[in-house]
Amino acid sequence: MIGVVAKLTIAEGKNAEFEDIGKDLMAKVKANEPGTLTYQLYKSKSDPQVYIFMEQYSSEDALKAHGQTDYFKAAGAKLGACLAGRPEIEQYDIVE
Repeated sequence: MIGVVAKLTIAEGKNAEFEDIGKDLMAKVKANEPGTLTYQLYKSKSDPQVYIFMEQYSSEDALKAHGQTDYFKAAGAKLGACLAGRPEIEQYDIVE
């Protein structure tokens, strides 16, 4: 399994738009990607402009397939317009 944490800092005034796009993306991922085991958006309690997507994939192929979906590509462009800077994306290997 592969874990991914994507940390995103959102521009002032863009939170509601970002959350709407994120919720729509989560619904599409959960409905269409059986290899995506977790795909959840979280908002920081200490900084209202900081969010993370916490993701878990069954395999490298599932991770690659996620990034190639039309809805992910479309959401990426919309989410990008809400960002205050570059996302920080880190991949993790499961420890069993």
